[in-house]
Amino acid sequence: MRRPKHRSIERLPKYRVTIYRRQPDYEWSTEPNMKAIFNSIDRLAKTGDLPDEELLALITTGDKEAVGRLSARAREVREKVYGRSVYIRGLIEFSSYCKNDCYYCGLRRSNRSAERYRLTPEDILSCCAQGFDLGFRTFVLQGGEDPFFIDERMTALVRQIKERFPECAVTLSLGERERESYQALFDAGADRYLLRHETADKEHYEKLHPAEMSYEHRMKCLRDLRGIGYQVGCGMMVGSPFQRPEHLLKDLRFLQSFRPEMVGIGPFIPQKDTPFGDRTSGGAGDTLLLLSIIRLLLPQVLLPATTALGTIDPMGREKGLQAGANVIMPNLSPVSVRKKYLLYDNKICTGEEAAECVQSLRDRVARAGYEIVVSRGDHPSRQ
Repeated sequence: MRRPKHRSIERLPKYRVTIYRRQPDYEWSTEPNMKAIFNSIDRLAKTGDLPDEELLALITTGDKEAVGRLSARAREVREKVYGRSVYIRGLIEFSSYCKNDCYYCGLRRSNRSAERYRLTPEDILSCCAQGFDLGFRTFVLQGGEDPFFIDERMTALVRQIKERFPECAVTLSLGERERESYQALFDAGADRYLLRHETADKEHYEKLHPAEMSYEHRMKCLRDLRGIGYQVGCGMMVGSPFQRPEHLLKDLRFLQSFRPEMVGIGPFIPQKDTPFGDRTSGGAGDTLLLLSIIRLLLPQVLLPATTALGTIDPMGREKGLQAGANVIMPNLSPVSVRKKYLLYDNKICTGEEAAECVQSLRDRVARAGYEIVVSRGDHPSRQ
């Protein structure tokens, strides 16, 4: 969908701007005339786009009525595309080793307190078998950038999963690799790949990562994945250190131009053994707001209500569904390793986020007005 031409300043909605502090989310926000912002929300729902100044006003609004209107419009759009179906993905966190040293991540190589583990192929296949019996038709293999899992090991594993569960999708989240590696995994049968862009602003990216990591390479990886033919997922943390509303505006414009099949966002949550361990968490409210905006910008996108959202708010995933999300990713990893895969502190590792409790999760989703379905849950363009 093409972005609309910007109108002249004289014809833009008139905004009354108030600067105020808001915690724990962003330190400032603009509160426009509510009639104008309601009009912006309705036009976003209708056209799928807004000029920068109006989109920025939505990103920074603190008005409950505006947020409620955004959520309502996002639900309408989501239900027009997907009905009330919620897709579940079985998350298998198979390695906590990582060669990278990202400043925000508990798995960073410099974290001597991290408990390291690797699952065997037999462990992973057992998780898949358990998940299949529970109704999962997508398995998400997620791990740090572990040099042990070379292409030969990963392609063999993907082939085994596809042979044993041919009706299931395999999603990989292995970080940055070279195009030849992505191609080999795709040829082995992988269907989707998740790689968060983290931020669409180069300067901001460099504040979150050491110099050895490159914003340009991250973006190249995403372009390679798209060119190969994967269903691609990207996304960002909300409320990460040094993040400003203008950065989020850049993120939204990147999502519009790249048009991923999946977008994963969640609040930044600090991990005590990282350089950002003393930072303030991002806000659930800001995350929910952005879920709604993303649903309106990309009506067909597969949009998870993430574990991080459920960590920062006990009702976070239900609220996420009501804000426009349509995917949940319960944990299929062996119980013995779940507390070792700590990207951030206080991650929910037991209870209804776990795959064994899928019936309880079904009940919670039903109370939110939706229904978990047994399906691969592909993007409409791939069905």
